[in-house]
Amino acid sequence: MQLGGWHIVALNSECDQIGGCGAGSAEEQWLRKDLADRVPCTLACWHKPLVSSGAKHGDDPETKAFWQVLYDAGAEIVINGHDHDYERFAPQDPNGVADPSRGIREFVVGTGGKNSHRAFGKADANSDVRNADTFGVLKLALRPGSYSREFVPQAGKTFSDSGSAVCN
Repeated sequence: MQLGGWHIVALNSECDQIGGCGAGSAEEQWLRKDLADRVPCTLACWHKPLVSSGAKHGDDPETKAFWQVLYDAGAEIVINGHDHDYERFAPQDPNGVADPSRGIREFVVGTGGKNSHRAFGKADANSDVRNADTFGVLKLALRPGSYSREFVPQAGKTFSDSGSAVCN
């Protein structure tokens, strides 16, 4: 979907139910084709994160092929859930190596209201911010060539995370 200067992609990370998510899978091939004529900024979302410091689920390497295609296309943002916490990662490549110039910033935003498994394990590399005790939403303002972000907490809570970046 095109939204102003942004291309938004929603993917299915329930890999065992769709015949796989790896390189060469139907969804990976679709994504590669979809991004062939990309606009300057790209955001992708799906449920299970490639990297997450969440103690219950954590990393899901099955989605690495998605990351590789998005990285090759110069995508900016990946939004996931699965772990019921909030975590923001510095821009990184599909192998978890910091890449401030063309890496993808991942947000794990599982803060919609479920109380179970809201704890962190060991912090993954490039994890910039973590919070497991505040429900809320991630508000994104997508502008041509840039975006800003703000975590909006539930009433009465004070955790916040905000900032902005330009597209790759």
